[in-house]
Amino acid sequence: MEASGTDEVDKLKTKFMSAWNNMKYSWVLKTKTYFSRNSPVLLLGKCYHFKYEDENKMLPARSGCTIEDHVIAGNVEEFRKDFISRIWLTYREEFPQIEASALTTDCGWGCTLRTGQMLLAQGLILHFLGRAWTWPDALHVENSDSDSWTSNTVKKFTASFEASLSGERELRTPAVSLKETTGKHSDDHAVQNEIYHRKIISWFGDSPVAVFGLHRLIEFGKKSGKKAGDWYGPAVVAHILRKAVEEARHPDLQGITIYVAQDCTVYNSDVIDKQTDSVTSGDGRDKAVIILVPVRLGGERTNTDYLEFVKGVLSLEYCVGIIGGKPKQSYYFAGFQDDSLIYMDPHYCQSFVDVSIKDFPLETFHCPSPKKMSFRKMDPSCTIGFYCRTVQDFERASEEITKMLSISSKEKYPLFTFVNGHSRDFDFTSTAASEEDLFSEDEKKKFKRFSTEEFVLL
Repeated sequence: MEASGTDEVDKLKTKFMSAWNNMKYSWVLKTKTYFSRNSPVLLLGKCYHFKYEDENKMLPARSGCTIEDHVIAGNVEEFRKDFISRIWLTYREEFPQIEASALTTDCGWGCTLRTGQMLLAQGLILHFLGRAWTWPDALHVENSDSDSWTSNTVKKFTASFEASLSGERELRTPAVSLKETTGKHSDDHAVQNEIYHRKIISWFGDSPVAVFGLHRLIEFGKKSGKKAGDWYGPAVVAHILRKAVEEARHPDLQGITIYVAQDCTVYNSDVIDKQTDSVTSGDGRDKAVIILVPVRLGGERTNTDYLEFVKGVLSLEYCVGIIGGKPKQSYYFAGFQDDSLIYMDPHYCQSFVDVSIKDFPLETFHCPSPKKMSFRKMDPSCTIGFYCRTVQDFERASEEITKMLSISSKEKYPLFTFVNGHSRDFDFTSTAASEEDLFSEDEKKKFKRFSTEEFVLL
């Protein structure tokens, strides 16, 4: 009886925390975000010039290293469609209980796992759909700046709290049903894209069977001493994502892998070995790779000398974003304007969506309004991500990023480096992980070090 009473108290606390975070962050979502018409806006390698909106013309796309050379200009609506098409993964509530805990929500502690999911989702979009893809229904998503978000939050808080006191479970059903997909797409290619769009989202569903879902990520986190309810830093999440992709058995995911830089060093031969792994399907093609680089952009505070490099990174089309944030909050950074970063916020707690049902609603997986934050407020601890489809793509990317690092670095050493050879050539190789223990002893030591360096998440 005592244990049962404790569980009820824990559930009540969880509901209260979810409602409180909704109240807190809905006001943030409601806040208007202002963009200048006089400065370009960069979003994961695409550049939008709002001053051309009235002219409604596109500037020619060119290749190169500088921001100006990545111009694919468009008007405000094109930027909104591109931004909303990115996959938004937030706190959820009333999902299946996490094993070995009473938790049915990640509200208050899972934000870095969510931003890690968003980065991985963008990598999968590049892999299956390409950077030019946008969701046809993006501009039909309700804007979160409307008053309804806050009023709905108050109603949810009241209903949830009353249901907890009465011992009843409030049943949630999605407020918006998905329109029929196949009837509105004009060709087979668009239909195929929508199938992959849904499939990618389903891989991040909040259930134990979803390959990149919260439940699965927490299971991998246990191997590093983490548990549900703990906070996770950007570097730890990078390693958890690597394990999740390596262990994924879905046939569509056998052509992609993840490499995590070791001590701010990318060992080129290790990356290429992963891409040419014999596990790939018999067609002989390279595996695509998502390269994750955990870094610190300064000591206690972010060093503004790194601003130009961060801008340069986000101007690359093969960049999949940055897992970062500001102290006590994790954000997914996807672009910038002037000295402000554009991000998606995972802190709004939404109702569980069962992605196993046919035509599950997609609207809550797409953020209707971008947010901006001064680079100076950014926490120095973050993880940068890149996607390379082939070995040649990786070699070109390593050369391009190395040039950016050398130009932006005012210090003797760059933020991170690409080194020819294997890590074992420099005596930094990790002990091979056994089947029983997916993380090696060296990795566990790194986790402990990262846990003392990274910001604490509310």
